[in-house]
Amino acid sequence: MTSAVTDLIPHRPPFLFVDEVVAETADSLTAKRTWRAEEDFYKGHYPNAPITPGVLLCEAVFQTGALFMAKQALAAGAKPGEGVPLLAKISDVRFRNPIYPGDTILIEVKKKEVMGGFTMMSGAIKKADGTRVLTVDFAVAWKTPEGQQQQQAQQ
Repeated sequence: MTSAVTDLIPHRPPFLFVDEVVAETADSLTAKRTWRAEEDFYKGHYPNAPITPGVLLCEAVFQTGALFMAKQALAAGAKPGEGVPLLAKISDVRFRNPIYPGDTILIEVKKKEVMGGFTMMSGAIKKADGTRVLTVDFAVAWKTPEGQQQQQAQQ
């Protein structure tokens, strides 16, 4: 995990599933994550045969989408920490291969379109050797959380 990640999104361990940004374009961002054997969820998913939960793989994609959105917001003039990504829709998730402790994955998100304050994106995970792991379509909104709105109103 690098501060380049934690400076952009509010997620923190133990619920941060992106280690670093490895590439970006105007319409996409690629991040990397290595799954560590000592992560707590492996104790129960599954004992003696650990496998990374699919929902956490999806979350890694969504966090990569949040990184993309944060970079877009900063480029548009937002202040760091102003607003958070909120997941609005998930569709067409396809799981192709499992991920085990020690595996390193590349997570890519691509912007498809922006409509009505929502950014529609596609996401994909591949293993470092190129093996496809999952694909998912999702939509994200960039919002100011209620707690931040109340603090700003009081100032």
